[in-house]
Amino acid sequence: MERMTATPARRVLLAAPRGYCAGVDRAVIAVEKALEQYGAPIYVRHEIVHNKYVVQTLEKKGAIFVDATAEVPEGSIVMFSAHGVAPTVHAEAAERKLATIDATCPLVTKVHKEAVRFANEDYDILLIGHEGHEEVIGTSGEAPDHITLVDGPEDVANVEVRDESKVVWLSQTTLSVDETMETVDALKEKFPLLVSPPSDDICYATQNRQIAVKQMGADADLVIVVGSKNSSNSVRLVEVALGAGARDAHLVDFADEIDEAWLEGVTTVGLTSGASVPEVLVEGVLEWLAQRGFEDVELVKAAEESITFSLPKELRRDLRAEAAELSGN
Repeated sequence: MERMTATPARRVLLAAPRGYCAGVDRAVIAVEKALEQYGAPIYVRHEIVHNKYVVQTLEKKGAIFVDATAEVPEGSIVMFSAHGVAPTVHAEAAERKLATIDATCPLVTKVHKEAVRFANEDYDILLIGHEGHEEVIGTSGEAPDHITLVDGPEDVANVEVRDESKVVWLSQTTLSVDETMETVDALKEKFPLLVSPPSDDICYATQNRQIAVKQMGADADLVIVVGSKNSSNSVRLVEVALGAGARDAHLVDFADEIDEAWLEGVTTVGLTSGASVPEVLVEGVLEWLAQRGFEDVELVKAAEESITFSLPKELRRDLRAEAAELSGN
């Protein structure tokens, strides 16, 4: 008699939290509110957040993304992205008589203020981050004569400082926690008196999303991370998944980028999204997976997030004025 073999149950482990963090939510709403308040176009210096879908959606509403302040016509409104800009960019905007809205994430602003404070105290600042990333460029611009970029543990051997008793480390907010601490450990070995920032620079949302992926990684044959290739925190989630034991992990912007060959021999798919990814894109992947037999969805919850940030002060001021006018006050 022929033995029957049961088909293994297919399931999705869905990470929580995932997707939009408070800083991204604030930045995207800021662009939308500015378009409502002032009308199109609203110029945005660099992508407001690193997500292809978000940028395309805002472009359709009238946002124009530019690479340089010089591309913004004089007298126009320009918004600075969530990743922050250097003081020289604010100066360029003033020279061109641009009205500015600063949508820099408050957690990035915190790192900028730390850089200024330690530079004023004449510390050498070792900034852990990825060369060329907009956030790193913005932070470095706060104290260019005091900041040295350290791009991973392998870069530590090249670091030189003026006074080993006055050295502090700061970091890009969207890095892998593990890789950052590996770099910090290497720096401490070289500079035993290295000072740490007063509070962790890596953003709470980045950490929470990485913790959730670590919890699901060992149980997942495949982890799909929804996010764009220029999103540092999304790229890190793929690395964290593989480090946590996932057999395979991939980054996709949209469900139609998933290769069906990835599902060969897979019974458990882990699914998460970067901090700049709207939930509609995750829903698209869930639907795609369900059509291929992955209908059972289990939540993997690592943390509760309740943090919110108020809109940029420029918008809050104008919105308050508009509300007062409408109410007749």
